[in-house]
Amino acid sequence: MGYLLLHPEDLEGLVSMADAIAAIEKAYAGATEFPVINAPRRRIHSPASVRFNTFPGGIHALGVIGLASHAEVVTQDGPVQHFGNREHQIVLLHDSNDSRLLAILIGAINEKTLGYTTQTALRTGATSGVGYRHLAREDAKVAALFGAGNQAVTQLLALKSVRDIELVRICTRTEESRRRFAETYGPRFGLEIVPVEDPRDAVRGADVVVCATNTNVPVLKGEWLEPGQHVSSIVGSNIQLVRAGWLDAPRREVDDEVVRRADVIAVNSREAVVQDEQGDLFEPMGKGIIAIDDLAELGEIALGRRPGRKSRDQITLHKNNVGMGIGDLAIATCAFERAKALGRGTLMEIPPVSGDPD
Repeated sequence: MGYLLLHPEDLEGLVSMADAIAAIEKAYAGATEFPVINAPRRRIHSPASVRFNTFPGGIHALGVIGLASHAEVVTQDGPVQHFGNREHQIVLLHDSNDSRLLAILIGAINEKTLGYTTQTALRTGATSGVGYRHLAREDAKVAALFGAGNQAVTQLLALKSVRDIELVRICTRTEESRRRFAETYGPRFGLEIVPVEDPRDAVRGADVVVCATNTNVPVLKGEWLEPGQHVSSIVGSNIQLVRAGWLDAPRREVDDEVVRRADVIAVNSREAVVQDEQGDLFEPMGKGIIAIDDLAELGEIALGRRPGRKSRDQITLHKNNVGMGIGDLAIATCAFERAKALGRGTLMEIPPVSGDPD
């Protein structure tokens, strides 16, 4: 008996964004059919601002069940959140039929065309990709992009993977960051990327509005939205930051009017909205703007149990509200299978464990 140990150098160039989107869509559909194979992310915090994140889940169609985890230093600076040290993510893959340990993956799974990016950014981008596939208009050509970090890169790559985007207008807090992003990723992605200072200019005429920021306060106002637009937002607040005294209020990325105007609202997990009291949706729920049953889970939409976009004029919102272990494990399984086929990694022998206690 043994398992495959994969280090960061073993995980390079194995998974494309299209691979990740397909795997994650399968994962969310499976978790909707058999919900107890999935659970929301849980976070704990130390007094020194170290946050430890755990992501349990499984994709029985791929034959895996297990856990992803990572630790990081998180600090607050007014309206934005900063990350200090981030340790390598660790994924434990077990066989969902007989519980055997299949693999331990240490480090980020690099996207084939991007090279290094964080595992969180790859999983979050690919999850939004499922949302883009079901909620953005099929003829979408123009995108508005808020943010210029790793998350913005993978969000744009995911959108480009499922829609024929031609023009991107990027709006960030500084002229330098949006100019650098445009100069770097315009040629790399084969897109026209135009930096703009006024967020309303970015949103005006866009087919898809992508919020991929580290903000604590709304960057998108619902009054700017136009019929037919799809909004994707990634900030997933957790009430623990407020209870620990690091924030005065839950984090927000979109305002109440965005939620009020959305004809369809998709989330990764309804449970996480309530468990973490996530500001972008939990606060509008408290004001009676929406109810929990108004939120369709991504897996329900993927399976056709809840509708996605039904008309060209609908405004749709995917609140990519929580990292789910099923997403991390779906990508990790793809990487594991390809690494094994290529002979990468180290096979570690371990003695069997009896199934019965002494």
